Amino acid sequence: MEEIEELSPLRVASTVQALSSALRGNRENAPAANRSKGDRVFPDPEKLWFKESSAKNLRNRDFLSPATVLNTLYADGQVPPAVMSRVLSLRGSGVLPVAGAEVMGEGLRLRVDRAAAFKAVLAGQTADYLKPSSQKEGCVLINCPALHPKIYTPTPETLTLGQLRTVLLADHMGALLRSQGFSVFYCPKLPKDGNIVAFLRALGIDWPTAAADLTYEEQEEQILKALESSIYREEGADRGRKTCRGGGGDGGKKVEEEEENEGALRINLKRVFQEEGLLGYDPSLGTCTVQRDSISQLAQLDLCTADCTDVTVTVLHVTSCQDEFRQQQMAMLWRASGAPHAQAEKRSDEGGVRDEVRRSSRGCVCMQTGLESCLCQTWDDIIKVMTSATVRFELLSTVHTSPVTLDVQKEGGVSTKGPRGGVFVMYNCARLHTLFDSYERGVEKGLYPEIPEGSQLDFSALKEEGEWLLLFNYLIPFSELLDQSGQAIGYEGGGARANIKTEQICKFLVSLSKDFSSYYNRVHVLGEPLPHLFNQMFCRLYLLRALRELYHSALETLNLPPIRQL
Repeated sequence: MEEIEELSPLRVASTVQALSSALRGNRENAPAANRSKGDRVFPDPEKLWFKESSAKNLRNRDFLSPATVLNTLYADGQVPPAVMSRVLSLRGSGVLPVAGAEVMGEGLRLRVDRAAAFKAVLAGQTADYLKPSSQKEGCVLINCPALHPKIYTPTPETLTLGQLRTVLLADHMGALLRSQGFSVFYCPKLPKDGNIVAFLRALGIDWPTAAADLTYEEQEEQILKALESSIYREEGADRGRKTCRGGGGDGGKKVEEEEENEGALRINLKRVFQEEGLLGYDPSLGTCTVQRDSISQLAQLDLCTADCTDVTVTVLHVTSCQDEFRQQQMAMLWRASGAPHAQAEKRSDEGGVRDEVRRSSRGCVCMQTGLESCLCQTWDDIIKVMTSATVRFELLSTVHTSPVTLDVQKEGGVSTKGPRGGVFVMYNCARLHTLFDSYERGVEKGLYPEIPEGSQLDFSALKEEGEWLLLFNYLIPFSELLDQSGQAIGYEGGGARANIKTEQICKFLVSLSKDFSSYYNRVHVLGEPLPHLFNQMFCRLYLLRALRELYHSALETLNLPPIRQL
């Protein structure tokens, strides 16, 4: 038991890797794709074991190596005694403790020493499970084209639902990357005290601002001169060919016969990404006629990167699929002007998004109906957070490459009730606060003693299947979930897109809330104040206290503060 505590924090990935090595033995160093025995091809190491997650399967196993895998590794699927011995005696940094393993019809199933795992997580450094496993370094500039002015700065009335979604994605990605250790900056800076700033703040988005009278004329002139002298500039002899407009229009892939005025500035974008060896850009990018609003956006990008102190800056453009082609033009124009920064295009959604943003706002605010006569500052804060949570979960729970439709005039259009929306998540977070408030009141009345040190508790008292579900599916894997966002931001060979699965946190919180709600409705945590019941009560309080902090950490990536009561 002492060894388990020293090797924490426990990781699912580390356990699967160790189990795979134990199962493959001396085969582990040979390329699986190139080696076979008879008609059998040895599987890839990452496919040897699977972590279970459903409550049904977790009743008898925690990890499984399927029978199909065993049949490819061993004659007749029979696991040699030496291999079984390696599996049972598995040890290593971050590896979950093994309680037993057996070969059944479905394969080799393994069961974790759950009491040891509970103690390692809950009585150890629980904070290690609530943050990324390692910290990154670097500067990321998040550019949100939806907030750049075309003619005028966007307003709440002109912002479409799809554009609002990209703003929320940018805000969420910024929080995720900050948790990884990155320095994060945003572009553009919005006019201070503008309507759009007030609207975003009402949704909990603290977007950077600048003085309303700030101009970028000097920087725009520098960008223009750089493009005029760019090696990628097309000369007048090339007129008459088909070109793509770099600015204005609807931002789509619009190609038209060029009939430009004398002296128009055109840049060959295809040469930019071909000669610089850039991957993932649309091959139909051609010659781009530079428009004034393009120059304005590039000027703001240049100035925002000046805020970054790192030598290398990764620029993340968060845009919809409808506007992706135009943003690729902008990225190549910026490079043609001499910008040295690594850039990654990030698609936030595809076509089919219904424009309901104004009705959505009113629909969320209407939750105040009937409360106005008794509202105080506390209720105002709660309603603001719940409005923000509702909007964020509605727009961010869907994979960013899929369309989202929100119609608040249709019953069930916004999930303010039921186990799938932001309100449900915030409600269950508040239940944990209420539980600990009740416990503290019980301590003050002398009903319960103070919670002892974790080392004094016997965590084998946690026998409910819901308790293991909460630890194994949520507390232990959360750190690895956070790690994924940082891994997607790289400076070398990353291509044009950053694969950040922005829907995962929302889905994680909704799933967590379902399983916690089921457990909490079934189990009475604060039992009778009898000494022989205290150990189990304290073990459950340790688990739920860690769960409360897990909620806080996950909500922080959505810039949502927890609510203590509802």
